[in-house]
Amino acid sequence: MTSRHRAAAAAALALGLTGTLAACGSDDGGSGDRPELSVGGAYIPRPAMADMAAGFLTVTNKGGGADKLTSVTTPLARDVTMHTTKGTQMKQVGSLDVPGGGALKLTSGGDHLMLTKLVHRPKVGEKVEFTLHFATSDPVTIKVPVEPTTYRPKD
Repeated sequence: MTSRHRAAAAAALALGLTGTLAACGSDDGGSGDRPELSVGGAYIPRPAMADMAAGFLTVTNKGGGADKLTSVTTPLARDVTMHTTKGTQMKQVGSLDVPGGGALKLTSGGDHLMLTKLVHRPKVGEKVEFTLHFATSDPVTIKVPVEPTTYRPKD
């Protein structure tokens, strides 16, 4: 092999590796590939029972990358679980998807949070701190108002 052929082979190999490495990309990608989360519309209906409550909210993702809500913590309850609802079937899940460019909506009669082992029964007007934990995004802490038991948000 001549030095000219060796140089051409080395250049071809270098170009091939560059393309391979570029195709692999990085985990954080461009800013459009990352989730950009905000939380709104949160509320807790005043619980009818002293030891259990439900929580509802919307996580909006303006970024291109998806994320997952992996847990929620609050000083109000010793345990917070996430549930999906399909028809009349409710099922506890370990995480809920927050689609890129979309929203995760936790609503009455739909997917929701269950707060159990309440420290106290909250009163209407009280604000309860929630911290939402995600698979890739930083935690988000919000103040959630307690509404009357019959409260239904406007669309």
